[in-house]
Amino acid sequence: MKHLTLGQDLEVSRLGLGCMGMSAFYTGSGTDDDAAVRTLHHALDRGITFFDTAEIYGPYTNEELLGRAFADRRDRVVIATKFGVIRHTASGERGLDGSPANVRLAVEGSLRRLGTDHIDLYYQHRMDPAVPVEETMGALAELVGQGKIRHIGLSEAAPATLRRAHAVHPVTALQTEYSLWTRDPEQEILPLVRELGIGFVPYSPLGRGFLTGTIRSLDQLDEADVRRYNPRFAGDNLEANIRIVEQVDAVAQQVGATPGQVALAWLLAQGGNIAPIPGTRRIEHLEENIAAEALELSGDHLAVLSAVAAPVGDRYADMSTVNR
Repeated sequence: MKHLTLGQDLEVSRLGLGCMGMSAFYTGSGTDDDAAVRTLHHALDRGITFFDTAEIYGPYTNEELLGRAFADRRDRVVIATKFGVIRHTASGERGLDGSPANVRLAVEGSLRRLGTDHIDLYYQHRMDPAVPVEETMGALAELVGQGKIRHIGLSEAAPATLRRAHAVHPVTALQTEYSLWTRDPEQEILPLVRELGIGFVPYSPLGRGFLTGTIRSLDQLDEADVRRYNPRFAGDNLEANIRIVEQVDAVAQQVGATPGQVALAWLLAQGGNIAPIPGTRRIEHLEENIAAEALELSGDHLAVLSAVAAPVGDRYADMSTVNR
């Protein structure tokens, strides 16, 4: 597995592993922790060093899972986690909270659950409009000084917010949704992170599993699966968006790969500062994703994929918390 550097000096594997679905939100989440640990260990053995979690995943159980899995391998992994959508200043209720007080409370909980004395990359999960980002970054910078976190990240921050944050303390990585069916970052975000020397971590690089071509009906998803309430999976939108998968699959057949591998290969071809974090609970799917790193698409194939039309529907039912 090749490596790259996020920001100035955070070295990570070119592909990371998004761990959310092992514990929360998707069909089958939280049903087999032993299998999840085996997948985490296999990922590390195969060269993946970059693992992404958050306190809200579970909540809390996904961090605990990583803490158990890597208790005897901590020095070999880069752990990224996130805070800011649980209000520890208000008895742990859900809600945005970027206050310095919440930052200090959140990091202690994450450190305890992860069983570590430091977090490699600590993201603000969503921007809190009630707290200037300068105040949040100031608190995070204090944690860097104390050695509790090594690097600071933001998730779904707007360009102006990212500039303001970076002026207080270097931002190592921005995590934002990016894939063949979410191209928004190409307009402003990608040029900006390259200008500022910030790494870019695309989450949901397989379109919440849609780009694998395996989801054709909501009947395949549990009642609690959050994708049932995602506009792109709803009603006629799902049928309309299947055309995207069909175009990806056409390229996949030409190059002897799977649609998911083609989607990841396209993403990896978009620049050297990009470290996608596809998620999976299963070793066989992990192996499929890893093989995408070696898949080199021709210029013609990249052009065909880049010309795929945008999907129908917003990427969240409530878009108010992203890009701000």
